[in-house]
Amino acid sequence: MHLHILGICGTFMGGIALLARALGHRVTGSDANVYPPMSTQLEAAGIELMEGYDAAHLDPPPDVVVVGNAMKRGIPAVEAMLDRDMRYCSGPEWLRENLLRERWVLAVSGTHGKTTTASMLAWVLEDAGLDPGFLIGGVPLDFGVSARLGSAPFFVVEADEYDTAFFDKRSKFVHYGPRTLILNNLEFDHADIFDDLGQIQRQFHHLIRTVPGSGLIVHPARVPAVDTVIGLGCWTPRETFGAEGDWRAELIEPDGSRFRVWLHGAEAGVVDWGQSGLHNVENALAVLAAARHAGVPVGAAVEALGRFQGVKRRLEVRGEVAGIRVFDDFAHHPTAIATTLDGLRRRVGAEQRILAVLEPRSNTMRLGTHNAELAGSLTAADRVYVHAPSDLGWDAAAVLAGLGERLAVHDAIEPIVTQVIADSRPGDQILVMSNGGFGGIHQRLLDALRLKHGA
Repeated sequence: MHLHILGICGTFMGGIALLARALGHRVTGSDANVYPPMSTQLEAAGIELMEGYDAAHLDPPPDVVVVGNAMKRGIPAVEAMLDRDMRYCSGPEWLRENLLRERWVLAVSGTHGKTTTASMLAWVLEDAGLDPGFLIGGVPLDFGVSARLGSAPFFVVEADEYDTAFFDKRSKFVHYGPRTLILNNLEFDHADIFDDLGQIQRQFHHLIRTVPGSGLIVHPARVPAVDTVIGLGCWTPRETFGAEGDWRAELIEPDGSRFRVWLHGAEAGVVDWGQSGLHNVENALAVLAAARHAGVPVGAAVEALGRFQGVKRRLEVRGEVAGIRVFDDFAHHPTAIATTLDGLRRRVGAEQRILAVLEPRSNTMRLGTHNAELAGSLTAADRVYVHAPSDLGWDAAAVLAGLGERLAVHDAIEPIVTQVIADSRPGDQILVMSNGGFGGIHQRLLDALRLKHGA
């Protein structure tokens, strides 16, 4: 079968392409942003890529067009697909019908931490010799790819609440049919498609309705937004994690790099790993519960977490020059920003400075939806540098005025690099936060540091 994928270079749709190719299909695709690393990964798999969305890309007609959720009416390829009455479907629909229906799906959902938690879960299953398939919205360092077919029955999927396609406004995750579901946390996000938290909670309840009675739902204990969703009706056994949950953690090291696990009041092991932050400790508890449901003994899962390498762009060290480290992190929501800063602060202590560099790039951030919480989320940083281009839509200096002299706002990237380098000194931790490429600022900072210090 020949699939043509519209929007193929996005992480999710690129993963679909790799999975379809692994199943033996011919795969081609179009995207407005055909560039590495995704383009390289796809071309290495024998997938032909086309720049833009020209109607001619659908000649000769493929057997099915798989439509990414960034596609809209008016795009030439979309209009041609409809005018010619071609067979088409969304990415999540294709995934469900062609792969997930025959698998034991372990879905990881929630506002924050999906990529890290899904990567962690896939690794624990892999370490147990189960050869899981997965589709993750990032690149786990233990695997080096964002998607793979694996062996039946287990398949881990990052379950995103964003909408499915221009013709299907349900959340992507309603298509996945999980047997094991992690619902990690729940806050208002994606203000471009949801009006309020209630709309998001309704979508999550649609997801809960799809989990069978023989399955398992893992969620934090006593979190009102999650409890509201569960209260709408739940027909599946549940296990909770957190301070008052079935699964609890007792910190041995304050940064969360070592902690004792308790299950129903009995000690279940000690996790000693390379990750940090209280959010990752809770992610780990959710993973231990989900992995146990899939048959992995808790002791084996605890040991596997000790070998987990992490995920690209999740507090990833991009380089170090003259004792100054540059980190890359995907944080783009006040809660994620605060937890990332807290994790780094716990790791490095109070003596070392954190220089936070933020690009408010996500749709929700650009809409200013979280402006009231943004300054508070950055208080753990010693200095804050914000990229505020002229089309941002709100006054970053005014919104973040509470940070006082710690704050610097620039409308271009080069002045940020210049000021960060001038301000930095050995021992500093430069934390770059964005859900995009941020103009390659990470490498520009490292290059400028080497020039300054002759390294």
